[in-house]
Amino acid sequence: MSLAAIALNRFGLGARPDDAAPADARGWLLGQISRFDPRAAVITALPDAAAMTLQYRQNLAQLRRQGVVGIRRPGDPEPPKGPEAEAMANTAQRERRQAFAQAYGGQVNARLALSLTTATPFAERLVHFWANHFAISTDKLATATMGGPLEFEAIRPNIAGRFSDMLLAVTRHPGMMFYLDQAQSIGPNSLLGEAARRRNAPRQPGLNENLAREILELHTLGAGNYTQADVAGLARALTGWSIGGFVRRPLGVAAPDGQFVFQPNWHEPGSVTVAGRPYRQNGEAQALAILNDLALNPLTARRLALKLARHFVADAPPPALVDRMAAAYLASGGQLPALYRTLVEAPEAWATPLAKFKTPWDWLVSSLRALGRENVPPLQAIGALRELGQPVWRPGSPAGWEDDAARWAAPDALLRRVEVASRIAARLAASIDARSLAPRILPGTLSPATASAIARAESPAEGLALLLVAPEFLRR
Repeated sequence: MSLAAIALNRFGLGARPDDAAPADARGWLLGQISRFDPRAAVITALPDAAAMTLQYRQNLAQLRRQGVVGIRRPGDPEPPKGPEAEAMANTAQRERRQAFAQAYGGQVNARLALSLTTATPFAERLVHFWANHFAISTDKLATATMGGPLEFEAIRPNIAGRFSDMLLAVTRHPGMMFYLDQAQSIGPNSLLGEAARRRNAPRQPGLNENLAREILELHTLGAGNYTQADVAGLARALTGWSIGGFVRRPLGVAAPDGQFVFQPNWHEPGSVTVAGRPYRQNGEAQALAILNDLALNPLTARRLALKLARHFVADAPPPALVDRMAAAYLASGGQLPALYRTLVEAPEAWATPLAKFKTPWDWLVSSLRALGRENVPPLQAIGALRELGQPVWRPGSPAGWEDDAARWAAPDALLRRVEVASRIAARLAASIDARSLAPRILPGTLSPATASAIARAESPAEGLALLLVAPEFLRR
């Protein structure tokens, strides 16, 4: 298998039939980082996080009026009841679902269109990797339309900079804040907390540890490398980090919908200790200092190196490669390109062809690229990914999707790929000859057995389907 083929299929998103093999595979990959366009037109045309936050607030207000969510306060009117009210509520629910489906479909379509047409497939794969590292799941009201904005606004602009910048952008993004319940995390001893106690308010403010825990376990140090005291300390430091549009007057600072805002009167006063270090800063600076230190912690460096090596090289990557990547990251002051360069220049990254089993997203994207497609109806793509078991931005947990063969190579999962491949082939076989396509998209890896099976297929559609589920196509 040539270096060019590995670059196209392992580091990229899969070869297209019109792709020219790069003469300098490593240089082609590394050059993409500086050429990558984080603000592609297909993204900038979509509603952003501010628009999605406003939609969320409007949905909440509607649900409160209907008595579905929220706490009734003294003097609040009774929610409407009876058949007419129920019919209105059902209509509103259908409208909400349609709005969510339209927004989600547009975001998935943009992601897929970029993946099929990009001139920088290695950079796009890195976007997908980091979006999974900082995963949210769009299966709750607050984040139903936030998967795209988080990836487009916090991940894409930061893949070529410092990890600390990406970590900060993600932490402050409304998608992450809403998903992990940070937007109204308030210190019990803050000015707002004290005022609520004096008033004997029916709903006392409090801090939420969800975001702090996932920052430590999933985004930086990793499981087993932090304590509950670290979680509590970081959670206290993060109090007051919020999103515009969720103001508690008279002690809240107003800010536009979807914009990060620090609420000083919500912040828990006092010093905290995280990962063995004391932090005595006041206000917003306290959590900023913690995030910066976590980004440069050797445990974080090793975790990032291991995950990248697992994604690109093997499910159990060589420890020596992981060590070199972590060392390069720390020596650069946390620059992500240092990780990428060490990975791409490593002999281990090119030594074992077809070591990685494709996830459903990888497989569908590489299939469509192999067939020369530049766009797909959004509903078809969404339906196929749901059937394959990996709906976009819906992993069901902040841990994201698994990245190894054990998760995706089960017999029932392979059967679903056969079924999807058959449907794709049935639509496109009339214009594509699988016999001539196979060596162009699998240079150096097309086995005699696969070539023979395609040649003996009873129909063009069967031959094309066989190509898409061939063992060498299922791996990268």
